[in-house]
Amino acid sequence: MAINAVTVFRVGELYTNDQIKFTLEVENLGGIRPSVDARRNLRHIAIMTASEESGRVMAENPYHDRIEGDILLYTAQGREGDQQLAGRNKRLIEQYSNPVPFYGFMNTGHQTYRFLGLLELLRHYRESQADRRGTLRQVWLFEFRIHAQPDVVPVDHAGVISATLLSESRGNPLFELEREVANGVQDADRVANISLEAEILRSRLIQILPYRFEHLIKSLMESNGFRDVTVTSASGDAGIDLNAYVDDNNDFFAGTHVQTQVKRWRHAVGSVEINNFRGALSASAKGIFITTSHYTRAAIVEARHSQKPSITLINGDRLSMIVQRTGLEIGTFM
Repeated sequence: MAINAVTVFRVGELYTNDQIKFTLEVENLGGIRPSVDARRNLRHIAIMTASEESGRVMAENPYHDRIEGDILLYTAQGREGDQQLAGRNKRLIEQYSNPVPFYGFMNTGHQTYRFLGLLELLRHYRESQADRRGTLRQVWLFEFRIHAQPDVVPVDHAGVISATLLSESRGNPLFELEREVANGVQDADRVANISLEAEILRSRLIQILPYRFEHLIKSLMESNGFRDVTVTSASGDAGIDLNAYVDDNNDFFAGTHVQTQVKRWRHAVGSVEINNFRGALSASAKGIFITTSHYTRAAIVEARHSQKPSITLINGDRLSMIVQRTGLEIGTFM
């Protein structure tokens, strides 16, 4: 074993670039560092990410990598132009069929990295983003679940640990539907209709602080036929972010009680979130779920369930278009 190698990785601890390189036998540079055997079969991958500077649009990329709860949002390699699902980017999707370990590391500067835990690829999809030159392009976005447990990962046993973690989620009957993201740029209509202005607007919406984002939605609803719109308290909202009523000028739905949940997320909303929201709704209320990201196919199936109250879904693209149409100035909420 090399001098700089270690035998275990501990969640939260710092490791040098050399320790990672010699322990996992990966290259010295790059965000995606695969290790392969003599036949080019994948053994494991080290995924290096960097912390997001919150509160402003990024100069190089308005999104960057981002951790939301236990989800790591990871943009594939390629800073300019449309990204391709090839080379190292394509290596990532091998985990769907082969449960090899993906080690997650956060760059803390000065060639040191904090171990996040083993990563599980949940889904990948294409998305429009504005690059650092302000040109709209198509990228590949990967969503990983960060497994902080076990918090000690012996390198020699990482394969067994990874296989166990992945088998639990792969056994979910909704796994395939949860893996598919609807309304991503793989849909031809979105490719044709999305504009650079709308995508930049969406990137700005993601930067707004959560509570201010709820007040932005309040103003948006008030401008689009709702009255008595109120934002619930930050704590104890039971999953409901806003209450509103359809304006009396609406001949068909005047006075209808509407409850809304909003997620200023980059990662996709799944069926679990939709089902939990439905359970929080008042018996007489209609539901609207708003996100700055996308919905999985499973989420859409759940929202349109034939034997349950239907829930209206608004994704990030549609939200941007509503903001544009309304003429709401979002700078006051930043």
